[in-house]
Amino acid sequence: MVKVEPKIYFIMGVSGCGKSTIGNLLAKRLKIPFFDGDDYHSKTNVKKMSSGQPLTDHDRMGWLLRLNEIAHTQREKGAIIGCSALKESYRRILEANLQEHSRWIYLSGSFDDVMNRLNNRKGHFMPPELLKSQFETLEIPQQCIEVSINMPPEDMVNEILGLIKLQ
Repeated sequence: MVKVEPKIYFIMGVSGCGKSTIGNLLAKRLKIPFFDGDDYHSKTNVKKMSSGQPLTDHDRMGWLLRLNEIAHTQREKGAIIGCSALKESYRRILEANLQEHSRWIYLSGSFDDVMNRLNNRKGHFMPPELLKSQFETLEIPQQCIEVSINMPPEDMVNEILGLIKLQ
């Protein structure tokens, strides 16, 4: 069996862990596009989160399917997709029919570290009050590249690139 080179990298973690920052930097280094999952939420979902209400699995379904479509269209060229993907069931939807073409990158940090970031972030629809529900929902993936958020972004990207080469 020929080993298939993965082309889709999903960057996951709770809100405020750095998915957009790391996704953009990694995409530039790999010369592939970055798609920020936040840009694909429905207006209804954004409004719900903005009001401090966590999304349900039903609320997320269309969003997850849209991100899976993007991954499929980018499969040959490659892409970085930033998405919270907190549950294993969400990750199965995101990588449906892409398993051999995708890898997961989990940006890990403590509740306090991420809360400090959220408290300093301006202009994002996700309020810090929802962070607790995200940590309660988080199911850490078994198969992933895990990188701590407690280092400068460039160092995180260098670590990710080194770990990608090992897989």
